[in-house]
Amino acid sequence: MDYLEYKGYKGSVEYSAEDDCLFGKVQGLSKECILYEGETLAELRADFEAGVDSYLEYCANEGIAPKKPFSGNLNLRMTPEIHSRVAAMAATLGTSINDFINRAICNELNHSYS
Repeated sequence: MDYLEYKGYKGSVEYSAEDDCLFGKVQGLSKECILYEGETLAELRADFEAGVDSYLEYCANEGIAPKKPFSGNLNLRMTPEIHSRVAAMAATLGTSINDFINRAICNELNHSYS
């Protein structure tokens, strides 16, 4: 899937055959929802950027900090057995569980999606 990027925000690019249009949603926002659409990629990009700008303007007018996509905090669930194995491996390598999981994810992303 391709994405649009603007001012640190990333948005999806999808197609609706039923409506014969492109549409998307800004990714990584937990409570806010920024949607956009267009008949061409140029229209989609313009509506995406206008949506981000509108959201940032609203936050400025209300005196609130805009939410940043993907805070960097992730609640990860795993079986107790995997948790135990991860903890043991991290200890063996002399690193934290967090660093071990981050390295494992980076390795997977680099090998699977490069």
